[in-house]
Amino acid sequence: MLKSKTFLKKTRAGGVMKIVREHYLRDDIGCGAPGCGACGRAHEGPALEPEPRDQASSLCPLPHYLLPDTNVLLHQIISAWKPGTWASVASRLRPPGSLETYIEQEQGENANDRNDRAIRVAAKWYNEHLKKVSSENQLQVILITNDKKNKEKAVGEGIPAFTCEEYVKSLTANPELIDRLACLSEEGSEIESGKIIFSEHLPLSKLQQGIKSGSYLQGTFRASRENYLEATVWIHGDTEEDKEIILQGLKHLNRAIHEDIVAVELLPKSQWVAPSSVVLHDEGQNEDDVEKEEERERLLKTSVSEKMLKPTGRVVGIIKRNWRPYCGMLSKSDIKESRRHLFTPADKRIPRIRIETRQASALDGRRIIVAIDGWPRNSRYPNGHFVKNLGDVGEKETETEVLLLEHDVPHQPFSQAVLSFLPKMPWSITEKDMKNREDLRHLCVCSVDPPGCTDIDDALHCRELNNGNLEVGVHIADVSHFIRPGNALDQESARRGTTVYLCEKRIDMVPELLSSNLCSLRSNVDRLAFSCIWEMNHNAEILKTRFTKSVINSKASLTYAEAQMRIDSATMNDDITTSLRGLNKLAKILKKGRIEKGALTLSSPEVRFHMDSETHDPIDLQTKELRETNSMVEEFMLLANISVAKKIHEEFSEHALLRKHPAPPPSNYEILVKAAKSKNLEIKTDTAKSLADSLDRAESPAFPYLNTLLRILATRCMMQAVYFCSGMDNDFHHYGLASPIYTHFTSPIRRYADIIVHRLLAVAIGADCTYPDLTDKHKLADICKNLNFRHKMAQYAQRASVAFHTQLFFKSKGIVSEEAYILFVKKNAVVVLIPKYGLEGTVFFEEKDKPKPQLIYDDETPSLRIEGTVFHVFDKVKVKITLDSSNLQHQKIRMALIEPQIPGINMPTDTSNVDLNGPGGKKRKLEK
Repeated sequence: MLKSKTFLKKTRAGGVMKIVREHYLRDDIGCGAPGCGACGRAHEGPALEPEPRDQASSLCPLPHYLLPDTNVLLHQIISAWKPGTWASVASRLRPPGSLETYIEQEQGENANDRNDRAIRVAAKWYNEHLKKVSSENQLQVILITNDKKNKEKAVGEGIPAFTCEEYVKSLTANPELIDRLACLSEEGSEIESGKIIFSEHLPLSKLQQGIKSGSYLQGTFRASRENYLEATVWIHGDTEEDKEIILQGLKHLNRAIHEDIVAVELLPKSQWVAPSSVVLHDEGQNEDDVEKEEERERLLKTSVSEKMLKPTGRVVGIIKRNWRPYCGMLSKSDIKESRRHLFTPADKRIPRIRIETRQASALDGRRIIVAIDGWPRNSRYPNGHFVKNLGDVGEKETETEVLLLEHDVPHQPFSQAVLSFLPKMPWSITEKDMKNREDLRHLCVCSVDPPGCTDIDDALHCRELNNGNLEVGVHIADVSHFIRPGNALDQESARRGTTVYLCEKRIDMVPELLSSNLCSLRSNVDRLAFSCIWEMNHNAEILKTRFTKSVINSKASLTYAEAQMRIDSATMNDDITTSLRGLNKLAKILKKGRIEKGALTLSSPEVRFHMDSETHDPIDLQTKELRETNSMVEEFMLLANISVAKKIHEEFSEHALLRKHPAPPPSNYEILVKAAKSKNLEIKTDTAKSLADSLDRAESPAFPYLNTLLRILATRCMMQAVYFCSGMDNDFHHYGLASPIYTHFTSPIRRYADIIVHRLLAVAIGADCTYPDLTDKHKLADICKNLNFRHKMAQYAQRASVAFHTQLFFKSKGIVSEEAYILFVKKNAVVVLIPKYGLEGTVFFEEKDKPKPQLIYDDETPSLRIEGTVFHVFDKVKVKITLDSSNLQHQKIRMALIEPQIPGINMPTDTSNVDLNGPGGKKRKLEK
């Protein structure tokens, strides 16, 4: 049966539009109860359980079904799911209309009231209908609603109805379920007699008016890892230079949580502040001791020159919450038998969360997941509820699960729907596969990778031509041949975006059959490839470039060390070795040319763990050794990426997927320039070329490691490189590589961006056909947004994995003393780097409940004077390294100062917290 409603709507142009809405009402929908003869209709989809399980409800002793209203269902689901999920859930909560239960919206009735009435009608119909099905069993349908009026009306109409909390509390056999109930409102569950701490958030309508008039600014709230009383807001759509606003103090942060979209009010210039140089972590147990917070906030204030002041503001409202489930640990209340406890998230940017649970003893020492429900104005912390128990703290499986969840890394096994699009085994190259493809199996191709690498993306060859020139080829796994646009395998690869390399684990972007077998360019097997081939002279000048789909047969899968040994050998002169020497010679010329154009050679300490073969615990930790062959491979990957970027942009000027690296704003370089100046060196930063040249000149014969430290510091000044669609941006330049255009083509097994680039290139050379989404710049921009997020999260997850394994390493080492260099000077601490381990940590000079030493901080130098001893950036010190397990939630590598000797400072027991840094896994270089 069809019902329609017609109404008129005024358009923006002033015209009138007639809108017709149609409702299709079905008369063939069964009730779902098994064996129901009253319906006389076949059931579609899953039916209701034949015998409703006895839930031992003290409120509803009879067998019953539950009918939750939409608000109950959505609220409970989205409180424990990440933002955006509710939309897909909501779309599933719209059953087709039934003749028996459809109702029209009445005059003056709002949509919510109409929906409530519809649910009551459905509940009433079910109760009457089920009496016909089974008069003996007395089946009931219970309405679950948190709406007070809806519940009152239901009871008045004879419908059994309870709130979600009432019903869950009545389940006497499962008392732990009450812990998982979401609070009802943002302002709910306020602390009894608690005084107001925060100002009220303005309603969305006022925020939108204020943003439109310019009174407020909209941006993303980003909490600080180092200082829980400080945050920044990145203003949306503003200029590059002025898009960051500083927030300091609890009241100005005003209950915003990391990644929320907020509205901020800019404070008068007289109230602007400089970014704080104090390291502050929220370690207090008293959840409402606001006076102490105000005392700590005074530590943030420091006298600085006017040029150091930054635009400062306060949060006036929340435009969009971006809460997610958080991993962490329970901090049990000191009050015996208390149900109220604090949850401490693993991510230090997230505040502690107040939860109620009866399982505190069982959850002690466990990693758990908690969801936030709201943040009342009179509570120091937000309210939340327990979601899931992950396992014991410190266990490898548990900690790996935590870091994957915390960094939103998709890591579930590939579904059958995805796996169904894989090639059937045994697989071999067919005549159809050879169409539009060159046979290059005769070439002396080889791969060079880290030890143990199974996902081999790339291989190379170099040979002399009859005309005396050289032919150089970069051959990349043809992953796009196996992953076709739009199918489940393609969608899952796009969602994952990148392979994530942890210390002992790899989370693949594509199933293992592809990543480690059919796509991997292993030696002595035929493999499909996408080749970029240049004709060069002996000065590495490109004379011709061509691209082709191909078939190759790699003659050797070498490690960097094996390739280097061949190049250096005086006795080896076979075809593979000759090819490697030719590649290495050309790579040196290419690198020299890039550097002369202004490409940066930066530094970032990378570490490698040596694992025990039985326990898989780390038994040694070393910084990675880089050889000429690392640079050789990198140079040709860069050259291939640049060549492909030019080609796809020529063919698709509006739809090319490219990668850019923005130039840092001048303020980013302040710390580098000051640090160099403290060592009587000058660093120029007006262009990438001047920065590269001044870094090359910054040498000290008496301090050889100084240049490396400067390059490490310069790396910290850089912006993040990002993917973008050429039709949505005008600035293509890659600052770090000094290249006017760049993309990623060389790693399609582990990066989805490269798959898109392969598809564009294939269309450009006529080797494959296009499809609508490939030439939709808005769709490409959305893909780029996800890829940038996934790439960033993968980096963070890799660092967290290195951090955890570093803790395991030092746990077995006991106390270790090592030389270190100061990277940053803070108001109450110094951040040091230990070259031997590539380990970075913070040495504090103030201890809880101990006399405070005299600290004088100078931001201009920068330097920190402690009881007469002055510390500058790059000063050499000696530190003691230990693992502190006293706080299970945040086990820390502690660093204490050994040298220089300072009375009262050198023998502390609680001196530091490490922010362990360093990428893990296969990564050769960021831009390979």
